Amino acid sequence: MWDKVQQTVSCIKEKIDFTPEYGVILGSGLGSFTEEMNIEFVLPYNEIQNFPVSTVQGHKGALVFGTIGDKKVVAMQGRFHYYEGYSMKEVTFPVRVMKFLGINKLIVSNASGGVNPNYRVGDIMIIKDHINFAPEHPLRGINDERFGPRFVNMSEPYSRKMIAKVKELADNLNIEIKEGVYLGLQGPTFETLAEYKMVKILGADCVGMSTVPEVIVARHMDLETFGVSVITDMGDEDSIETISHNEVLEAAQKAEPKVRTLIKELILKY
Repeated sequence: MWDKVQQTVSCIKEKIDFTPEYGVILGSGLGSFTEEMNIEFVLPYNEIQNFPVSTVQGHKGALVFGTIGDKKVVAMQGRFHYYEGYSMKEVTFPVRVMKFLGINKLIVSNASGGVNPNYRVGDIMIIKDHINFAPEHPLRGINDERFGPRFVNMSEPYSRKMIAKVKELADNLNIEIKEGVYLGLQGPTFETLAEYKMVKILGADCVGMSTVPEVIVARHMDLETFGVSVITDMGDEDSIETISHNEVLEAAQKAEPKVRTLIKELILKY
């Protein structure tokens, strides 16, 4: 893994001269965040050595390098999921690459199904913690100390300082936000009513099929991390019968302007 990461970093550096501070992973329907950036370079995944390729609708598949104000940013337009057939090491490979390109902060976004009865479709939820229900752990196997420690402290997977800053920004911008726990499952099926009930009983506020492995690997490498979910469906009898991926994308796109604003302001002011 170490050699593959360094190989990929070298490949990217041969193509571009750019050292980002922030990494951003854009989830379903949130790919146009890059419109907020002054773009300097775009590298399609299929032109990057060792990189997987996105196979999911709504995930474009490119690394976008640019600036927001005076902050240098690399954004992933499209992430990788375990349900696509990739291993967890492949799913999280780009996070390791971004770390060695220079980032020290990671922002992750996703679309998720809400189980908190106080939530509505289109709500924006700051992730304060997560529950890992994926069948494979991204740190399973021999640990390479050059990446991070064998046993990672996960008492603060999402930066409390970054969360406090986004709350302040949201208040100033009159953007309503929620704060809750995200539970990560394998997918790709949407949850059954019984599974949504399980998620709620376990203490989560929403559920999705991404983010958790990326955050685990980010914390393994001591990256300060912030996460946000867009509630794109509700796990109840009224909405579960009609939910589809297109509806998820549509709901995410409606909330996108507010999410884009919050992420942009966080990068500018944190």
